[in-house]
Amino acid sequence: MAGATRRGDAGVSMASEPRGGASRTPQTLTPDICVIGAGSGGLSVAAAAAAFGVPVVLIEKGKMGGDCLNYGCVPSKALLAAAKRAQAMRAGAAFGVAAQRPTVDFVKVHGHVHGVIAAIAPNDSKERFTGLGVQVIEGAARFKSKDTVAVGDGIEIKARRFVVATGAAPAAPPIPGLDQAAYLTNETVFDLTVCPEHLVIIGAGPVGLEMAQAFRRLGAAVTVIEAAHPLAGDDPECTAVLLDQLAREGVVIRAGANVLRVEPGTKPRVIVATATGEETIEASHLLVATGRRPNLDGLDLAAAGIRTNPRGIRVNKRLRTSNRRVYAVGDVAGGPQFTHAANYHAGIVIRNTLFRLRARVNANVIPRVTYTDPELASVGVTDAQAAGRRIRVLRWPYHENDRAQTERETRGHIKVITTERGRILGATIVGAHAGELIVPWVLAVTQGLNIRAFAEVVMPYPTLAEIGKRAAVTYFSESLTNPFVQRIIRALRRFG
Repeated sequence: MAGATRRGDAGVSMASEPRGGASRTPQTLTPDICVIGAGSGGLSVAAAAAAFGVPVVLIEKGKMGGDCLNYGCVPSKALLAAAKRAQAMRAGAAFGVAAQRPTVDFVKVHGHVHGVIAAIAPNDSKERFTGLGVQVIEGAARFKSKDTVAVGDGIEIKARRFVVATGAAPAAPPIPGLDQAAYLTNETVFDLTVCPEHLVIIGAGPVGLEMAQAFRRLGAAVTVIEAAHPLAGDDPECTAVLLDQLAREGVVIRAGANVLRVEPGTKPRVIVATATGEETIEASHLLVATGRRPNLDGLDLAAAGIRTNPRGIRVNKRLRTSNRRVYAVGDVAGGPQFTHAANYHAGIVIRNTLFRLRARVNANVIPRVTYTDPELASVGVTDAQAAGRRIRVLRWPYHENDRAQTERETRGHIKVITTERGRILGATIVGAHAGELIVPWVLAVTQGLNIRAFAEVVMPYPTLAEIGKRAAVTYFSESLTNPFVQRIIRALRRFG
């Protein structure tokens, strides 16, 4: 019968084609879960659901892997790695190795960056996910109703649950003249095959500062313009160490400078207002790193009764939208814009949709890392965020660590925030490998551990991890002069 459906593989029902040349009835798919967006969050949901044998449809209109693989984490860290090698050649003298001025072939740097993307891409490819049992559809998705998504005119998906994982895109601020200038974003900056003569970056968040250091080390002059304070959301005591290093390397950071307008041209001119008046900064290249906007265009969320706000799709702690069938994860859900946050969200959704566990998001356990040199990493609360609570702040510097001395990586320190009774509330590390060293502190905040756990653990020597243990031990330093403790020790000494 024309228009009837038949049950296909993996819970897919497909409409049969009408005879006699009539208009084609859309193919109808009926999976358990339909995921819109093949970035980190969407891929994680799809892979996990398929692993449990659940029928899944995954829709992607652009590149598999999303922003992280193609425009974000992967290419930026590859560029930073190239820049770190160049810097190491300049810094050999302290080790008895003659310092050298590196010769940077930017075409080959470009090749390195895109070679890394190509090496990782198969993990996120359509072929791999098809092999996992996910039905991948290439095209733009839009909601037709609360329980139906269409892709083009030929496919409709009626799923038990939908997951929107469309991510976010660079957001250009409303600066007069900017839209006429050939500015770069994180989606285009990795296409450069020539090192900029003078790169001007608008925005001193993690992306802006990572790119500033990378391009400076690769040979560009770099100026960063920030209306407020660089890395304003992080611990200022720790960010000061990072900003000092950037200044030592020649990165010019203009904090408290408002961009009034951009005068486009072969060399765009950025007009800024500072405390001393207007100034003009001429650039060879202009990079905008001021923030991101959620990818909502074309989804027709209103048709599904899905509410939004300026940050993205409105979700509750379980990541469910105003439509009980629909969840949202990652950047589009308006939370922390990190790949690992999207993966964390994916786990929350899987537990809610497949196992009905009522799992809830705890943003406090999501770590934050800026991958400059030194790195800046944190989890939980800072001492400023814990203001008003009775807390202890524990510190230990890198320069008191033997491994840091051997590596000549003595800049930085750790700060640990605990309650008076020692429960760990947060930690911030600025220094070499901070992104790796923050991991046990993420575990501590997630599990509500006491600082005693770190004080008692045996750390291998010599490692940077000992910095954390030394900070933990300082929690007990007050007991060294405690009269009660000293009386107990004197009493015990009498027994030999």
